[in-house]
Amino acid sequence: MSGIASGLYNSLFRRNTTMLGAVFLSAFGMQLAFDTGSERVWDSINKGRQWKDIKARYVQASEEDDDE
Repeated sequence: MSGIASGLYNSLFRRNTTMLGAVFLSAFGMQLAFDTGSERVWDSINKGRQWKDIKARYVQASEEDDDE
């Protein structure tokens, strides 16, 4: 365990700029993962009730009305 901790310290936390970069990259990754996950949950809960799910019905109906 000591080897892992010293390796982590030497690679990330030894210099402030490297630690800051690691913090920003991990924050960006966590935000991306959270946004993707919450969007998938939202889409699964509201399946069939969103515009992207029902758009084809209204677009086809509008095109048929224009042809008459």
